[in-house]
Amino acid sequence: NNEYRTKMVEAGLRIAGTSPDNRLVEIVEIPNHKWFVGVQFHPEFKSRPNRPHPLFRDFIKASLNKDKKER
Repeated sequence: NNEYRTKMVEAGLRIAGTSPDNRLVEIVEIPNHKWFVGVQFHPEFKSRPNRPHPLFRDFIKASLNKDKKER
């Protein structure tokens, strides 16, 4: 909802991606968080068993790295 776009940025969210016409926010992040991302698009539609979408691949990598650091 674009009515909240300015408020989201003021609250610390970074708009990391928009629709091609720049009318819709598609991706938000919290810059100072190790791994916080919210998406409106469907990365699962671009994923394949041997070629996952980078969003899923990077989430798994971050999870594995966090697990190693906590041991």
